[in-house]
Parts: sequence; C-alpha cells; structure tokens
Amino acid sequence: MPASRRQDLLETAARLFAEHGFQAVGIDRILKEAGVAKMTLYKHFASKDDLIREALQFSDQAWQHAFWSAVADRADTPAGRLLAVFDELAAWHISDDYRGCVFMHAASEHLETASPAHSVACDHHQAVRSKLIEMADEAGAADPEALGASLALLFEGANACAQLCRTDNPAKQARDAAATLLRAAELLV
Repeated sequence: MPASRRQDLLETAARLFAEHGFQAVGIDRILKEAGVAKMTLYKHFASKDDLIREALQFSDQAWQHAFWSAVADRADTPAGRLLAVFDELAAWHISDDYRGCVFMHAASEHLETASPAHSVACDHHQAVRSKLIEMADEAGAADPEALGASLALLFEGANACAQLCRTDNPAKQARDAAATLLRAAELLV
C-alpha cells in the first residue's frame, strides 16, 4: 500500500475510533470511509487489534507533538510551562473536536492488560508522566520525579472528569492544584 493510502487508513481509523469507540466501529466502516479494500487492509494488518494498535500509536504521535508544542508556545519559563500544561488541557477540553481521551477510552474498552490497545494506552500515560517529570527537572524541582508524578495524576484526573462533564473546570482546578504544588516546591513565588 502506498504510504499515502496507509496514512489515509490510519487517519480514518484513528478518527472513527476517537469519535465512536473501538468496539462500535467495524472494519467495513473503516474500509468504506478510507476507500481501501479488505484484502489490502489485511495485507498490512493481521487483525483489527493490529489496526487499533497502529491507529492509537498514530494518534499518540500526533497528540504528543500538537499538545507539547502548544504548551511550549504558552509560556517562556520552565515553571510557567508546567502551569501551561493545564491551560492547554482546558483549551482542549472545550474544543469542538474533544470527545474525551482516546487513550482512556482504549484502556476502558480493552481491559486485558495484554491487549495491544491497553498497552498503547499505558505507553501514552507513561509518556505524559515522563514528560512532566522532565519538565519538573527543567524547572529545577528538588524532586522532579515526585512533582512530575503528582502533576501527571492531576492531568489524568482532569481528563477523566472532563470526559464526564465536558467543561474546562477540571483542568482549571487541576491548574490551581498544580500551582500549589509548584509553590510548595519553591518554583513559583
């Protein structure tokens, strides 16, 4: 399959999974919307699980790039960027295309920890946590591991709450809690 057709297939699958869930979207719908034949699909993906795994990895790469770039654009200082994480999260939660966190959806629809979807969801969570630890280290935190892990918990909690209530309030409240943590770590005055 030419790279562009494979890309079309992954983009279509990622979009449909994010909009409707993994169990609700069948292969036939993905094939129809992507304009790809079933035989072509199965030459490149052994199963729907393989397609889900790669679509989630595609979504993760796109999300990581877009989200962290937007955070970097929001603030000039390392501590400011830690707070900007929650500003960007709030903006995402009220955007027109927000349908909840596709990685949380993946984990909840694929409870078996050995499933490819669950594994990618865990990898996404770990990548966010690692990025926050790295950012805490850049900000000069005495214990970047603890601060980053706490910020990751606030991040994930705000995401979970936003899926239920569809507002930016959870991210705003998480930002306030993050500011308290940054003040306690003497990173904010």
